Amino acid sequence: MKKLDVIVIGAGAAGLFCAAQAGKRGRNVLVLDHAKRLGGKILMSGGGRCNFTNMYASHENFLSDNPHFCKSALSRYTQWDFIGLVAEYGIAYHEKTLGQLFCDDSAKDILQMLLSECNKAGVTVTNQCEVLSIEKIENGYTLNTAKGDFQCESLVIATGGLSMPKLGASPFGYKVAEQFGLQVKPTRAGLVPFTLHDEDKKVLSELSGISLDASASCNNTSFNENILFTHRGLSGPAVLQISSFWEPGQGVEFDLFPHGDLDAELQNALQKQPDALLSTALANHYPKRYVQAALPYLGIENKPLKQYQGKQLQQAALAFHQWQLKPNGTEGYRTAEVTLGGVDTNQLSSKTMEAKDVKGLYFIGEVVDVTGWLGGFNFQWAWSSGWVAGQVV
Repeated sequence: MKKLDVIVIGAGAAGLFCAAQAGKRGRNVLVLDHAKRLGGKILMSGGGRCNFTNMYASHENFLSDNPHFCKSALSRYTQWDFIGLVAEYGIAYHEKTLGQLFCDDSAKDILQMLLSECNKAGVTVTNQCEVLSIEKIENGYTLNTAKGDFQCESLVIATGGLSMPKLGASPFGYKVAEQFGLQVKPTRAGLVPFTLHDEDKKVLSELSGISLDASASCNNTSFNENILFTHRGLSGPAVLQISSFWEPGQGVEFDLFPHGDLDAELQNALQKQPDALLSTALANHYPKRYVQAALPYLGIENKPLKQYQGKQLQQAALAFHQWQLKPNGTEGYRTAEVTLGGVDTNQLSSKTMEAKDVKGLYFIGEVVDVTGWLGGFNFQWAWSSGWVAGQVV
């Protein structure tokens, strides 16, 4: 049986980063991963360019039953610390929108950086290695794996959540937590497209490929970014963001003219072109294909502007400012970027990520009940939680 100081299960962002930090302290570290390809989620993130952090990352960009838990890690290893490391490696990057940082070239640059950091720190990374069982012993843990038995003082679980099962996602980390008596908060798909009820899908699927600037609101939370109509339902940044706050059965309100007053625009059009159809006036602000479908869908008659009586134009504008939609559900873990819920933070130390009642057992990254918004926040949580654990394991 091979004896080590630290074993990290999971060679994703959090696991590799934690392993490198521990290795730099002179610890003998082994990383085990069951996947065939290392860092699959890193490689496909950000459309293959890896949105590796966000310049504005703070604890306010995360969901958790204990919203204060992530503060310590995020303040001790910040986005600027990681940006500094990226710069050290000469990786070119750019800000896309809202502080989101992407590699100029490829997500491979970030994965290579992490593997290089592990290599420099003497960390061994082994893939295609299934962990069959874990046992607590007096001074650590023993692991029975497909590649032999191992013993370690510190065991780090960095196996992620349930999102994107094609990349190897599994409930492994939650099962380990439960094996050692830790609570796991209920999990569900986050940052995920909505699916629609048949009556909505029949109309809206015809708009597949159309993107609109919008504000999406639910449960006293709003996000102002694009929405995208797809043949399956609704996607785009604003939809992905609000999906993490939405509960099944609830409605979502979309303001499809978030930066102005559509009624004022229509009244202006009425003064200038009273004989123009409503659809013509709206086509100045929306794609024509969208307008043609939206008017009958929203129950608005298309006629010359001068024929609208009283507050009818105002009501038409309001239908675009306050579009109420009740999603049928979400596309689930198959396309979700993250998993909401996870290992209960009340049972972990916010300073070290160690289980309070199980010495030498650590949980980092997505497996923990800390979920970031869209835009590089989940990677920052991986770096921050991995870094703090790496200082002590």
